[in-house]
Amino acid sequence: MTFDRKSGKSAIQTAVGIVILTVSIGLAVPLPVFESSARAQEPPPEEEAPAPVLGEEVTHMDETFSEKRPRPGRFPRLEEQLIDTTPFIRDSEIDLNLRTYYLSSVAFDDAKSEAWTLGGSLVYRSGWLLDHFGAGAALYTSQPLYAPDDRAGTTLLQPNQKGFTVVGQLYGKIRLVAGNHFSFYRLELNSPFINKNDSRMSPNTFEAYAFQGNSRDRKRGLNLAYGAGYVAKIKPQNSETFIPMSTAAGADAKRGVAAAGARVSSSAISIGAIDYYSEDIIDIGYAEARYTPFSADQFGLDLSAQFTNQRSVGDNLLTGNSFATNQAGLLADSRYGGAIFTLAYSRDSTGADLQSPWGSFPGYTSVQLQNFNRAGEQAAMIKGSYDFSRLLIDGLAGYLLWVHGWGAVDPDTRKPVYNQDEYDYDLQWRPNAGKMKGLWIRVRYAHVDQRGAEDSAMNEFRMIVNYDLPVL
Repeated sequence: MTFDRKSGKSAIQTAVGIVILTVSIGLAVPLPVFESSARAQEPPPEEEAPAPVLGEEVTHMDETFSEKRPRPGRFPRLEEQLIDTTPFIRDSEIDLNLRTYYLSSVAFDDAKSEAWTLGGSLVYRSGWLLDHFGAGAALYTSQPLYAPDDRAGTTLLQPNQKGFTVVGQLYGKIRLVAGNHFSFYRLELNSPFINKNDSRMSPNTFEAYAFQGNSRDRKRGLNLAYGAGYVAKIKPQNSETFIPMSTAAGADAKRGVAAAGARVSSSAISIGAIDYYSEDIIDIGYAEARYTPFSADQFGLDLSAQFTNQRSVGDNLLTGNSFATNQAGLLADSRYGGAIFTLAYSRDSTGADLQSPWGSFPGYTSVQLQNFNRAGEQAAMIKGSYDFSRLLIDGLAGYLLWVHGWGAVDPDTRKPVYNQDEYDYDLQWRPNAGKMKGLWIRVRYAHVDQRGAEDSAMNEFRMIVNYDLPVL
């Protein structure tokens, strides 16, 4: 999308227009191609994508516009006591997540960062009041157990190694018609370039006004999911403060982001696209397609392709100069039994380094430390994952990967810069049943070599223990 401030359309006006247009499409499309939501019962939410047990905290189009499925609480007697109350209370969900996290890293300049923290989150989601109104909130905290003053920088804590507590979510929801709702104020958002990036103690959350919907054609096995909105501010991972989206991107300005996108999917194919527009800052377009030609208990194959386009807009307040760049990526996942073998490739244009200021970068070769998204860079990844549940312990899994990046250039001079390699090792245990269900222990190590750079190596070790307790 391309907008110009001189045309008289502000980002807010654009976002409102997108929302109105998308709502109209969402209500019109079901006739006759998709089942009419106005006449049908509430369609069930899409299957929530699995947690990144064998991967990175990256959000792709398959997870975008998806809703979380309700989970049974651990205290059925408490639920029984609420059975005769209003649906607003009876269908409420309360989730307690306890987390302890240790991170130690040595950067390219030999600077050391280290911290061990304790905290987590308390999340509340209401049922529907009068079948149309809902609310929710989430409290996050991270407190130091071991945090040397001279080793700040892990982003587990604030920059001065101090703990923090923040109400990261506080929102209302309005269900317009079945399958379509509007949410406002402090939200958790998940899309390729605006996402929670829950890789530390507290995720990114946002002050936003967002519409989301879905409609299904059960006869054809198709699902249409769509969304649009305006995101004004972001609370970064280790912050108690919400700041303008443009400030988070690095611009000395106060701008938000208007976003809109859609995805059509079936069991075998998924195609989607989304655009993010921040007036005078940046426009990011993202498209992705997935195809599953084979899927069985013992064998499966997934093929995916993605394309990202980024460019400056308006007064170029982000860098002071105009820029344009893009990245294309391919990925293949082959599954046999408990093993997954992954190949991925990405190629960046030479116009500029790609950016991801509002969450994790969605590139297929983006891994624990490096995104491999420098101007002109090509990257190839080989990854092997294995679920040891059938051989050793239920829920035990791990992976090894190697990414090689080459061909990067300085975007200003177009002169070649160093190549780089990253090696990641990951082992995790997440029991699927029994009294230990909800526990997630994860150990990660990453090593980066940069050949030709002055400071050529970086190492990072992480150990994370989560315990998720659905109270209601």
